[in-house]
Amino acid sequence: MRRQLRSRRAPAFPYGYRYRLDDQDEVNQNYLADEEEEAEEEAQVMVVHDLEEEEEEEEKEEEEKEEEEGQGQPAGNAWWQKLQIVNEYLWDPEKRMSLARTGQSWSLILVIYFFFYASLAAVITLCIYTLFLTISPYVPTFTERVKPPGVMIRPFAHSLNFNFNVSEPDTWQHYVISLNGFLQGYNDSLQEEMNVDCPPGQYFIQDGNEDEDKKACQFKRSFLKNCSGLEDPTFGYSTGQPCILLKMNRRGDENDIRSINYYPESASFDLRYYPYYGKLTHVNYTSPLVAMHFTDVVKNQAVPVQCQLKGKGIINDVINDRFVGRVIFTLNIET
Repeated sequence: MRRQLRSRRAPAFPYGYRYRLDDQDEVNQNYLADEEEEAEEEAQVMVVHDLEEEEEEEEKEEEEKEEEEGQGQPAGNAWWQKLQIVNEYLWDPEKRMSLARTGQSWSLILVIYFFFYASLAAVITLCIYTLFLTISPYVPTFTERVKPPGVMIRPFAHSLNFNFNVSEPDTWQHYVISLNGFLQGYNDSLQEEMNVDCPPGQYFIQDGNEDEDKKACQFKRSFLKNCSGLEDPTFGYSTGQPCILLKMNRRGDENDIRSINYYPESASFDLRYYPYYGKLTHVNYTSPLVAMHFTDVVKNQAVPVQCQLKGKGIINDVINDRFVGRVIFTLNIET
């Protein structure tokens, strides 16, 4: 178009009018140049657009090929690929990384955690050591105002029910074995060797430092007489007159228990066995006992027995706890 316009001869016009034509020619030339630039830009946009469409089509084709290949592969290969990925995560030989960390990174982490836990352990150890410096292993730091003692009985009985048949030794033999084992520490020879003979009726006060070993008073097995197992190895169970050992006073129902003997005869715990200075210093201490010999108990029925501690400041009537200051058990002797 530009060449055609340039080759066209202009008609004859007046001189002044020629200048106006030249101006118009310049306008036309500028217009044509703008059109060419726009055409070139459109061509470029079309080319770029075509290239993008081609790239998208290629990507789609590649994805379709991958899907087809994945569908064509057996399930074992997929698991194998996953296993390879896990192995590479655990150890990557190319990057020399384990669990996505290098050896230097793991070393720094281990060093940090070592010092952290070492510092934590040191602080806890220091706190425990400081605590032990403030307490005594011989005397309790805090004690209750009232100290109700507990009551224990021997032999052991399931649910504190003594149920046996006199004519069937298998039903009471385990009680005899339990009592024999319990009284081994009360043998006369052992008590005479380890403990001292104390005067009765008064506290055995031992002065001195709290960490000094304390002496213990003798409580011989022979003190229990008919319930010692020395005269009657069956502790009366073979005759339906069982022996039960306590660590404090006992009180029963007079209607069902017609006769009962106590050993020692006072049915009490002598003061010479107190105070107790603790396990660390009173190493040979043996708790005093009271043996109850039920010589005449109603047979073939359950007879409840309650043993209570009697003494100044002793609590024995707590409803929610039947073992504080007392113990309750049942005798059921069959013939």
